[in-house]
Amino acid sequence: MFPDNRFPLAPALWHDTAVEPAATTPLGGRAETDTLIIGGGYAGLSTALHLAESGAQCMVLEAKEIGFGGSGRNGGQLVPGLKKDPSELIAAYGAERGGQMIEFAQATVSTVFSVIDRHKLNVPHTRNGWIQPAHSQTALSLVQKRLADWQKQGAPVRGLSRSELADLLGTDQYYGGWFDERGGSLQPLSYVRELARAALQAGALVHTDTAVQFIEKKGSGWHVTTSSGYVVQARRVVVCANAYSDGIWKNLKESVVDPNTYQVATAPLPDDIAKTVLPHGQPVSDTRNLLLYFRKDHTGRFMMGGRGPFREPRGKQDWDHLKKAITLLYPQLKDIAFEYYWCGRVSVTQDYMPHLHQPEPGLILNIGCQGRGIGLQTAMGKAIASYLQTGNEAALPVPFTPVQRLPFYGLRKLYVGALISWYRYLDSRT
Repeated sequence: MFPDNRFPLAPALWHDTAVEPAATTPLGGRAETDTLIIGGGYAGLSTALHLAESGAQCMVLEAKEIGFGGSGRNGGQLVPGLKKDPSELIAAYGAERGGQMIEFAQATVSTVFSVIDRHKLNVPHTRNGWIQPAHSQTALSLVQKRLADWQKQGAPVRGLSRSELADLLGTDQYYGGWFDERGGSLQPLSYVRELARAALQAGALVHTDTAVQFIEKKGSGWHVTTSSGYVVQARRVVVCANAYSDGIWKNLKESVVDPNTYQVATAPLPDDIAKTVLPHGQPVSDTRNLLLYFRKDHTGRFMMGGRGPFREPRGKQDWDHLKKAITLLYPQLKDIAFEYYWCGRVSVTQDYMPHLHQPEPGLILNIGCQGRGIGLQTAMGKAIASYLQTGNEAALPVPFTPVQRLPFYGLRKLYVGALISWYRYLDSRT
């Protein structure tokens, strides 16, 4: 994943299954399809899979290899819901639309598990819940409000006292929290590549190493030109490239901020240490503004992710803040080697909600994962496929809105850098 291989995303570790090389090849020549999907991540492949399952003709174009972007380079956490809580959704969108969004949010993670089961995907995964611990007393109040909000919706959630949390986490550094039975974790690169395999088996075409240069309206359909000069004619186009949407449609990439999220993994933990760290195996994401998220994977490694420099990494020192956080939470890991370092970009919208745009009939733009892409974008792909099949906008979790370029987008690196510094300051004081 990195040009000099100093920070490898090793296939032997992070990817347990492989799509047959002959199944995903670069596009050659002119092609036609009913629905063309740009982006071979969770959303694009989920859209293709659900369309192909219904008998629709579809094709996926991926600029690199399957899993190159954020879909293959994340922490593997399955976090239920959206960034906004149920009461916030109802206040912002009204009872009817807000209620639809809550229903969608409830089902994001279960949609992933359903796909894994239905297609017998070979993906290491857990279904034992998700924990959000509060890093301060102030954050604990927010957690308790969030907990009550979801309890009103009948969600399988419960509060955790400080001592209960310490038993589940193996550290007493948090003040309390809540437990959501709907959550879990998985091996992210295996999942996205298994999605590709399932889509292929269902009848979708998937072309890798096929970057899109531009999209043009031609008559009642669309012409999509690739970097190799080949053209795809399609009746309709769905763009699901998220943080890697550069140049595909005017102002689309400029409608989000695309920070890097950094992850690090230790060597497999010795048995005597492993039983003291997350002994019950739940994934965790805390309440910091610059949140830390961590879990143990199926190989027994401890993994932690969080924000790092906006730029691409220059050396292992760019992960030092995560290594320090790990040893502060779990001093027993201070002598464990760190073996793997990686990062991927996420797309963050101004209102922290997923965005759908339809600038012209037959063209759908999907963007905004907010760091919850596995469940959110799998479910979004299913919803988009349903909309394309039925034309019913009620199938979509959010309404179509115009594409809006972020103000001062060109200064986003400075803005994000300043924001990270400010959040670090706030986190240190709460």
